[in-house]
Amino acid sequence: MHQTPLRLDAQPLTIAEVESVARHRRPVELGPTARQRMLGARSIVDRRAAGTEPLYGINTGFGSLSRVRVAADGIRAMQRNLVRSHAAGVGDLLPSDVVRAMMLLLAASLSRGRSGVRPELVERILLYLDLDLVPEVPSRGSVGASGDLAPLAHVALTLLGEGMVRSRGERVPTQLALRCRDLQPLDLEAKEGLALINGTHFMAASGALLLADLERLFDTALFAAALSIDACRATDTFLDPRLHDARCQPGQCEVARRVRAALDGSQVLPAHRENDPRVQDPYCLRALPQVLGAALDAFTYARGAIERELGAVTDNPLVFAGDGNGDILSGGNFHGMPLAIPLDAIAIAMCHVAGISERRVNWLVSAHDPQNPVPAYVSPQPGLHSGLMIAQYAAAACCNEMMTLATPASVGNVTTSAGIEDYNSMGATSALKAHRSYNLLVSVIAIEILTMTEAMEYQRPLRSGHVVERGIAAIREVVPKLVADRSPAPDIAAIERLIRAGALRAAP
Repeated sequence: MHQTPLRLDAQPLTIAEVESVARHRRPVELGPTARQRMLGARSIVDRRAAGTEPLYGINTGFGSLSRVRVAADGIRAMQRNLVRSHAAGVGDLLPSDVVRAMMLLLAASLSRGRSGVRPELVERILLYLDLDLVPEVPSRGSVGASGDLAPLAHVALTLLGEGMVRSRGERVPTQLALRCRDLQPLDLEAKEGLALINGTHFMAASGALLLADLERLFDTALFAAALSIDACRATDTFLDPRLHDARCQPGQCEVARRVRAALDGSQVLPAHRENDPRVQDPYCLRALPQVLGAALDAFTYARGAIERELGAVTDNPLVFAGDGNGDILSGGNFHGMPLAIPLDAIAIAMCHVAGISERRVNWLVSAHDPQNPVPAYVSPQPGLHSGLMIAQYAAAACCNEMMTLATPASVGNVTTSAGIEDYNSMGATSALKAHRSYNLLVSVIAIEILTMTEAMEYQRPLRSGHVVERGIAAIREVVPKLVADRSPAPDIAAIERLIRAGALRAAP
């Protein structure tokens, strides 16, 4: 399908734009405004580099070596050596979509005309994206300050014709991939190696893709909550908007509204509205707007931080046109704390979305409620068949792992570069943990949906809300009714696929 190219013209990116390039190969081009800004900043770097004053990363060493002057004839070699030496990542490789998102954010940041690099550098990154040459980037190595040095260095290494890339699904030495396309490696000029590796682009890219996924997953979590209300034969009184208006919390109000909408048309709710001896439902049902609303507010906060970063310039030093020769200012825009804390908050919020989901599963399978006709463990014949007993165990195991992943990485500091870089954000770790937690959350919600869909069979012939029933129909296309014990694992996996495809959603 033809896609309109994304033009980098010094404007902020959006999360949707990042996803379109990272996952759907939307083409990207460098705009004229960005090109002019870059040329202006580059002229300042060239002019100042020819002088005698020390300029960090331009004619000095890096980190604790910043007091070491480098001769003019060694500046190009220093930039090349910087990239090589910093490509020290370890561990599993980052997924291709994360690497492509990193490359887009790197190109966008450089194109804003504060980094002092040539337009040719951005154009080569965009060419790699167009050709789908994806650098192999180990996932561990960044401490989330001075930029995501190691991950970005592995990207930059391929611009020099070194390292490995993935091309058409195969691992290929970059030198060979370039030769097959009649391309030459780039030579780096003053400051360009530093500008390539000195930004927050791994943290920001990872956070942007995570939030794109979370927006869809949270909608599925609301669908699961609505399904659970009828599967557990709960009331909808706790969704009354007057309750939530009285609390003044925007996420809570929004969750209650969307769950109410998903239950619109339910026949189960009015069927037990009169003469029901139960006074209140357990917290996992009654307080779901408060718990999920707090999570939504945390996601909204994190989204704002990530969106702001998508318009930022985060390397060091930065170039500003001014009087005379212009200004080259050293600062700390590469520091990842503005992203590390929100990414840690996401992991904490996801932990609660999973935790209250698992509690609803436990409430239902335990058969505590005599008013609900669902048998213990949703078993066709309790005792002879164990039903979904161990599915709840699996959800509990996922929740426990998510609890460990919710420990903030940003509160622990390890000093680097001989003490000159003495307070690091560890935001890259925050991003990696959050992605692991997201995948576990998908499984927990899938287990809730599987359990509650089966429980709805015991509410028949009554039907749930229109949105809920549409979701149940989609589930029944891939997961048949449980009539005897079978492995729940394939059923859970099938629902996970529906979730990732965005097929199970609450009302907007």
